[in-house]
Amino acid sequence: MCSVHDTVEFEKRGIPATMFLTQVFRNAAVYQFRSKGMDGHPYVELPHPVSNLTPAEMRAVTLNYVDEMMRQLTA
Repeated sequence: MCSVHDTVEFEKRGIPATMFLTQVFRNAAVYQFRSKGMDGHPYVELPHPVSNLTPAEMRAVTLNYVDEMMRQLTA
C-alpha cells in the first residue's frame, strides 16, 4: 500500500498525515503501519466498494469524512 508508506514518510518528516482506505484494506493497512513502527496510526475508512461510484457520488461519500480527516491531521 503506497498510501501507508507515504503517510509514514510524511510523519517521519514531522508533517501530519493520514490516509483514506476502504474497509477491505483495513487489515493490510494496520499490518503495514505496525511493521513500520506506527502501530495504531489513524486512517479514514470508507465503505467498500468505491470504484463503481461516479465522481459526484465519490465526492458525496468523501465529504462525510472531512471532519474526521481534519481531526486526525490536527490532533
